[in-house]
Amino acid sequence: MPLVILLHGSTGTGAEMLRDSHLADTADRHGFVVVAPDGGIAAARGFVWNIPGVPTVTGTMPPKDARDDVAYLTGLADRLVATGCVDGRRVYVTGLSGGGRMASWLGCVVARRFAAIAPVVGLRAGRPLTSDRTQADPATCRPKVPLPLLAFAGDADTTNPITGGGAPYWQYAQATALQRWAVLNGCSEPYARNLNATVYEQGYARCPDGATVATRVTRGGQHSWSVVDNEVMWAFLSRHRR
Repeated sequence: MPLVILLHGSTGTGAEMLRDSHLADTADRHGFVVVAPDGGIAAARGFVWNIPGVPTVTGTMPPKDARDDVAYLTGLADRLVATGCVDGRRVYVTGLSGGGRMASWLGCVVARRFAAIAPVVGLRAGRPLTSDRTQADPATCRPKVPLPLLAFAGDADTTNPITGGGAPYWQYAQATALQRWAVLNGCSEPYARNLNATVYEQGYARCPDGATVATRVTRGGQHSWSVVDNEVMWAFLSRHRR
């Protein structure tokens, strides 16, 4: 079966993420496995993810002895594949906010493990440049293979604003992240279209091997899973194999 790894937001838990996303219901309808682990660093009432060189929502860098969450999450996928129940060519990752940043980071550093990613209110393309935090540092996101990507966001999100700013780990705009991923995936055709009265899509097409890059933005959408259409997300992820 395909596998979707679902990453909670900062100070949240996997159990909360399963409850709020209703992605388990989507998995039951379409026949995939969903797992929702906890981050490696305890914070407030839950956990945060260890993204090297990026401060957590506490304002501090991950402790030096913090669990390596890249190794943990790729190892989790490998263990599930080893059971014989999960198809190693159909492993995907999504996540909310801090989980979206972690999903983006996995795309940057271990793209070969995932067939596609779908960050939610947390799309990144590496760390901000030290000299200009409105730009992504290309040295910190160098996937070895193209990686299809569909992000979800809301234009009224004040926690991770799509226009940039906010906390130190955010800063550059969503459009900057999209453009960087388009370069990484070799896409050549930018586009924008209204999908309905409340949702529009921006992205890049004409990408080798169908590794398209896009984000769906909900007008008036807030910093929550409410900006996601689970059916759309699964339709996108399920089209891709590694």
